[in-house]
Amino acid sequence: MIQRIDLRGATPSPAELLALVPRTANDVSSVTEAVHALIDDVRDRGETALLDQAERFDGVRPSRVRVPQADIDAARDGLAPDVRAALDEAIIRVRQATAAQVPPPARTELAPGAVIEQRWQPVSRVGLYVPGGKAVYPSSVVMNVVAAQVAGVGSIALASPPQKAFGGAVHPTILGAAGLLGIDEVYAMGGAGAIGALAHGVAGIGLDPVQVVTGPGNVFVAAAKRAVQGVVGIDAEAGPTEILIIADDTADATLVAADLISQAEHDELAGSVLVTDSAELADRVTTELERLATSTHHRARVLTALSGPQSAIVVMNSLADAAAFSNAYGPEHLEIQTADDDATLALIDSAGAIFLGRNSPVSLGDYLAGSNHVLPTGGQARYASGLGAYTFLRPQQVIRYDRDALAAVEARIVALSSAEDLPGHGDAITARFSA
Repeated sequence: MIQRIDLRGATPSPAELLALVPRTANDVSSVTEAVHALIDDVRDRGETALLDQAERFDGVRPSRVRVPQADIDAARDGLAPDVRAALDEAIIRVRQATAAQVPPPARTELAPGAVIEQRWQPVSRVGLYVPGGKAVYPSSVVMNVVAAQVAGVGSIALASPPQKAFGGAVHPTILGAAGLLGIDEVYAMGGAGAIGALAHGVAGIGLDPVQVVTGPGNVFVAAAKRAVQGVVGIDAEAGPTEILIIADDTADATLVAADLISQAEHDELAGSVLVTDSAELADRVTTELERLATSTHHRARVLTALSGPQSAIVVMNSLADAAAFSNAYGPEHLEIQTADDDATLALIDSAGAIFLGRNSPVSLGDYLAGSNHVLPTGGQARYASGLGAYTFLRPQQVIRYDRDALAAVEARIVALSSAEDLPGHGDAITARFSA
């Protein structure tokens, strides 16, 4: 079912590890031309283009793109009590954990009268995308919206694909979650067209352009975010979900297998990877995967994901080698289940989110850990972070110098401006003392 990669006895270089990590074929560039056409269509024809694209891709034509406030309120009030209670708890936990991501302002006095102030300024308006498709993601509403609200964003627009099963409306659970968070600007639009609409605006439906677009989606959404980057900021080009587990022979094979399956049920392209220094654990997990996968709810989807090139059980010489493999992979979700989890954690530098110990599964982070589950995929964790308040914040330096402080550095500024053959820079300083 799942491939085995045996690297015992090998000492791959960093470059060789990058070539060895299992990946899905998810080429964003393959849909670039089509995505640009969809975005241009929205820019040219506005709401009509969005409605046509919904009919083409979602199989339904909404009565309108912007969702009326009454529908948001009704969806909020119609949430099942247990779902509403769970969302309320998730909101509380994510809000508390996200607050730690907002740095305090700082003031540095370099000399008397020479001050640099550091502040973190939120963007004023953002567009948040919540996917449809194989599952419903009210938890993604929480992750996107809370991060923006904690950062201090004042204007939030939320987009989610229209649902054929609900007559072209946004899924009521998505709407209900938005209502709980006080979001009153929601649009029934999906895919590349939705990303283009958020980035460029659609005057006919009152959709003003945003400054940052965030949220996961399929390859068309990822390609659209690449296309509008530069017009707006983005969080990342999200791809299929992935989990990598580092485990030794002390790990419970049943729990490891269950965690691998939990991510495989997202999508046929989802990646599930175990890296271990124990061939015996690898054997036990393989057996448990075969047993559990045949009885799980999304059996066909899980089996496809586990048997794909993006999933594997990797056997290494040591946990240090396993950590090196993980760092080369840069997993979206990393679980560590070893005899000394903290010692293994000390070897890790690249991961979207890290789940430590047998009682911290990825499913906890998907819903109620308090961490954010919008995370970099496809190896982007090697250079990027997950969604957080900082996604919507810009560090700005405020410079305050009085006359004496400026005079103290006048000669040095003139010297440097002359050395760079930019004498006007120095003149701008001396002009303040020539009178």
